[in-house]
Amino acid sequence: MNSDSDLQIAGDILEVPHLLQPEPEHPSTVADFVGLSRRIAADRSRWEHLVRYDATTRWYHRLLAGPGYEVWLLSWLPGQGTGLHDHGPSSGVLTVLDGALTERGAAAGPSGTARRTLAPGAQRVLAPGHIHEIINDSLEPAVTLHVYFPGLTEMPMHASAPAAARAAV
Repeated sequence: MNSDSDLQIAGDILEVPHLLQPEPEHPSTVADFVGLSRRIAADRSRWEHLVRYDATTRWYHRLLAGPGYEVWLLSWLPGQGTGLHDHGPSSGVLTVLDGALTERGAAAGPSGTARRTLAPGAQRVLAPGHIHEIINDSLEPAVTLHVYFPGLTEMPMHASAPAAARAAV
């Protein structure tokens, strides 16, 4: 009986740098973008000093851009919202940093809409064409982080969700 372990035979893979996959310089998968969003959210010193509030419209600031993606910081005063929209061909990761927001989207059922509260730390991954609305219907300001891949080039507005979208959710 041979008692040699794989480690004894092959050696520790962590000790052989040429066998390790290099850390990618930029995210390329949905999981990578979710991870990027979580890392930025956890590093308040990276974004907190940039936040501004605008009484007339949602405030936004592009925090980072890389090949094929953008990261945006947004603030929401009470009553501010997006209206019903989608993000065209872009996927997205939305992370609530401070405050709480309400997301309304298309859904099957008697009301035709789904509603969820997004508390601090909540994350949503949004597929291209996902129709939804975000609103701050609380009494406190909110701050969110948005990662779009590819970068956001369009944001079509909708008067109401198409029947096909309501049935698909």
